[in-house]
Amino acid sequence: MRSGLNSSLTNTARYIADLQLPSGALPWFNGGIIDPWDHVEAIMGLTIGGHTEQARLGFAWLAQNQRPDGAWFAAYADDGHVADATRAESNFVAYPTTGLWHYYLATRDKTTVSTYWPMIVNALDWVLNLQTTDGEIYWAVDTKKGISRDALVTGCSSIFKSLECAAHLAAVVGETPGRWLNARQKLGHAIRHKAHLFDRTWESKARYSMDWFYPILTGVCAKADARQRLQSRWEEFVEQGLGCRCVVEEPWVTIAETCELTMACMSAGEPRKAARLFRDLQRFQLEDGSWWTGYVFTDNVFWPDERPTWTAAAILLAADCLYNLTPASPLFKVHTP
Repeated sequence: MRSGLNSSLTNTARYIADLQLPSGALPWFNGGIIDPWDHVEAIMGLTIGGHTEQARLGFAWLAQNQRPDGAWFAAYADDGHVADATRAESNFVAYPTTGLWHYYLATRDKTTVSTYWPMIVNALDWVLNLQTTDGEIYWAVDTKKGISRDALVTGCSSIFKSLECAAHLAAVVGETPGRWLNARQKLGHAIRHKAHLFDRTWESKARYSMDWFYPILTGVCAKADARQRLQSRWEEFVEQGLGCRCVVEEPWVTIAETCELTMACMSAGEPRKAARLFRDLQRFQLEDGSWWTGYVFTDNVFWPDERPTWTAAAILLAADCLYNLTPASPLFKVHTP
């Protein structure tokens, strides 16, 4: 894969690569936890940066740590022990599918897809066992408490994209994609038309920006609906000149959410908004290529004092989406209807 990264982004990819453990695990930061979703996000950052051997090592870590039932625990310690030994989350378990399709788009490496396709099928079997007849997918399963019988808009939107990626991967390995597409269709209908299925047993998550833009980012909303949804809460969540708030009432912009909103703008056909958001983020990079998690603008403080690998990866994904740096750039701006 030939990468068109500038020196700033090259340093960002190297920052992720330097934090990868010999096992292939990609912790949040030195000494931090590993969770399956952010591990996959970091794999995608490695792929964009041309670190394809290390990306493959990241997939190998997933395969080695997959449970017999197809899931992964919600968090692992950097010494290899399970940090959360009871819970598995459906969107976490689905996300390696998106990561593997992204890797294939960038590399056209069919051998790696074939190697990890059984892992993907086992993971998605576990996820789809949590899909109800109404279409939503339950959030989590706890080995002590059982199934959390409620659904998240953000989590289900992420799964919606993973199911699209599963259909594409199935075509690569010569299998029929019908099962994944049928589940995706049901899930999309639930997200678009059955709001009562979400946040039934806990406080609404609508105060989080991800609930606003994830249906746009992942292709749940068609172009016209995406633009309308984008405009509906733009003034609430976007802090002019800084980025996207994580939570509507908090004076805190976060770099990863701003990157995802950048890609959501591209998905909605709003490239000027996307470019402006991404340009505003450049002040948050450090000399080693890493990026702050977030910025509390009322106090002029970077908070927390962390520079996660997944934030660095989100920067690389947003840059690729905007500037077409690799063949994987269409991932979050072109969706199967």
